This record gives sequence, structure tokens and C-alpha cells, in this order.
Amino acid sequence: MRTKSLSFRLLVTEGVVLTLFFALVAVVLEQSFRDSAEEALKERLQVQIYSLLSTAELKNTGDLTLPANLPEPRFINPGSGLYAYIQQTNKKLVWRSPSSIGLDVPVPPEKLGIGNTYFIADNPRRYFLHYGINWKNLSGVEKEYIFTVAEDSEFVSQQVDRFRKALWFWLVIIGIILIFLQFALLRWCLKPIRIIVKDLNAIENGEKTLLDGEYSSDLQGLAGNLNAFICHERAHLDRYRNTLADLAHSLKTPLAILRGCSESFSDNKETVQEQISIMNKIVEYQLQRAAAKGEHKSVKGIDLSAFLHKVSVSLNKVYIDKSINIKINVPDQCQIYFEEGDLYEIVGNLIDNACKWCRRTVNVSVLENPRKDRRNYTLLLQIDDDGPGIPDGKLNEILKRGVRADENIHGHGIGMTVVYDLVSILGGKLEGNKSIELGGMSWRVYLP
Repeated sequence: MRTKSLSFRLLVTEGVVLTLFFALVAVVLEQSFRDSAEEALKERLQVQIYSLLSTAELKNTGDLTLPANLPEPRFINPGSGLYAYIQQTNKKLVWRSPSSIGLDVPVPPEKLGIGNTYFIADNPRRYFLHYGINWKNLSGVEKEYIFTVAEDSEFVSQQVDRFRKALWFWLVIIGIILIFLQFALLRWCLKPIRIIVKDLNAIENGEKTLLDGEYSSDLQGLAGNLNAFICHERAHLDRYRNTLADLAHSLKTPLAILRGCSESFSDNKETVQEQISIMNKIVEYQLQRAAAKGEHKSVKGIDLSAFLHKVSVSLNKVYIDKSINIKINVPDQCQIYFEEGDLYEIVGNLIDNACKWCRRTVNVSVLENPRKDRRNYTLLLQIDDDGPGIPDGKLNEILKRGVRADENIHGHGIGMTVVYDLVSILGGKLEGNKSIELGGMSWRVYLP
């Protein structure tokens, strides 16, 4: 199970990245240090060549001589690691240092050129610096020579080895420190996720009802969607429980009456028909209430702008005789995670009522992330019309089951009840007031 941990995966991934990064840094730094050490060695060999030039003397006979006691003692001791050679341009050996006895004479490069230097590692154990010179003494004798100074690679190798050991030691120390820092940072960064997981476990155990903790801004949307999902699930369960209970209770009395009339059906035909009609209305009402939820599969994202335009087009066809102007003001890319059936019931009933009562105009607007009564909501849906509105004393009455604002208008009187029940079960808020803009009714629905 540990390998499936998000923290473990991130830590291992970062560990691998750090290892590759440090390995690359080590290779680059080591090569840079080697180049620097070789450049320093080249400068030292150049100084040795200048030292030999200062002690050499070109005789009038054309012979080049050097004293027995050279400025650098290492040229005198065999196997000291520092060697010198002087050759003519035709590669004829003129002089070699006592330290080079037993070693092969290096071959200078072709066409070195007077005054030019050439630095090379002829083999892994030795570095060479060749220097071309045109020598002319006071008597006018002139000859060309190639001065070559060589040194064993131990000088560079030892420095590079010391640098490599120190480099890897500190890189390992820094890597370990960075791993611990990354672990601490991951623990701190993933703490909000652990809090959500803990709260979800608390909800599962019945200790909480919703995700109500203080979460980071990046997880607010996730927490809101999970809360919406939880509310939808509970609404789904509560609605069917209530619907079945209400249906059973409502049918109890008509069934009892029918049972009493069954013995003399012909004498109570009118009563039987009346009770059957009542039962039919009860079933119709309960089915409509249950249909407000329908079969629940998953809560998916809905483009609210497209959804509202779809509803408005449908209602314009229903009320084509009134030529209603339905104005919709929705922010761009307004995505809401909601059960489509519930949204149809809420939006459809409210806009249908507005179209039913308006004269010519219905305004539908949406505001994202509103705050009401010290609580944050996902969105505010406001529907205004220019109709006569609802009398102040009857606003709360129409939210009751079977009550209509005007008994002369066709309807079952349960549309606003379904809206009110849905909004309440989902944890939202429904408000009704007089429309300031149009003068008719204004419904404001706060959804979580």
C-alpha cells in the first residue's frame, strides 16, 4: 500500500531527479576543474620553458648548450616527473634533461611555427608543452629549435581526485538534506489533502455531515463539489423515503373508504369514483415529487449558460402567444456540478412561473460565489418578471403543498413546493421579493 501513497511517489520521483541532477553537476564540475588544473599545468610548463631559455646559450659554432646546474632541480633527478627536451625543427635531438633518461623522445607536431605553443596529453600519464623558437646570437648565428617540457599527470590526477572526493561528499550531504527538506515540504503541502481525507472519514463514520474545514484555495472547488455530491446523495435518499411515507399515508384513508364501499359498489359508485380520483391525484403528485430526483448515476458538470438558453427556448415555444422577451445574463464559462434533473426542476419551475405571470419580460441572471448570511454559496440564480407579483401575505403560503397564487390559473400548486424542498434539502436558500428592476416577482436561489 505504501507504494501507492502520493507522498511516497512524489518523494521517490524527486529523489531520482535530484540524483540525476547531482550526477550531472558532479560530471560538469569535475570536467571544469580538470580543465582548470590542466590550464594551470600548462602555465607552469610555460614558466619552465622560459627558465630553460634563460639558461641556454647558442655558441658561435652553432651548438646550443645548457649548464649542468639547472634552475629547476627536478630536471636533474631521474624519474622526478618533470622532463625537458630540445630538438631542431628536423626533429634532431639537441639536448635532454637528466630526468628524462630512459624515456622516449616526444615527437613535436608538424609545422608548429615560431613563437607558437602546443599543449597535449600524449598518453594518460604525461602532459607535453611544445614551444617553437628562432634563436639568433650576437654573432649572427641563427637556428630554429623546439623546446619541449613534460610532466607526469600525477599533479592533475591528484588534484582532480581530491576535488572529486570533496565534491561527492558535499553533494551527498546536500542531497540528504534536500531529501529531508522535500519530505517536510511534501508533508506540509499535502496537509490540506490529508485534512479532507480525515473529514471524509468523519462523514463516513457519521461524525460530520459536510466538509466544513478550512481548506486551501486550490481545494475549495473540490470540497464544494464533494459537498454537492454528498447533499445530492442525501437528498436522493431523503426524497424517496419521504415520498414513500407520504404516499403510504395519503393512500391510507382512500383505501379504507374503498374497502367499506366494496360490499355495495352500486350504491356507492359516486363515492368510489371520487376516492379513485383522489388517489390518482395523490399518485400523480408523489410521482412528480419523486421525478424531481430520478435515477442518480453521477453529478456531472453543466454549462449553465447553454442550459438556461435551452430552457428559455423551450418556454418561448410554450408561451408563443405572449411573445415573451427572456433576457439571460450568465458569466462566460459558468460550469456548475449539479444533478441535471434537480436543476431542471428548480430552473424550469421558476422560469415557467415567471413566464406564466409576466407581461412581456423575464430577466434571468447568475452571480458566482455569492455570500449570504455569513455563508459562501456556489452561485446565485435570480429570476425577475414584470408581472403583478405576489401579495405580501401570500408569499409564504404558495410554498406550501397544493397552494396556488391564483386558484383561477391552471396548475397543481406543487411546483414551488418542489423548488423549495429541493433547495432546502440541497442546503441552499430560496428568497422571494418584489423585483426592483421590473416591478413584478423576483426569486433568488442560493445554491451550494
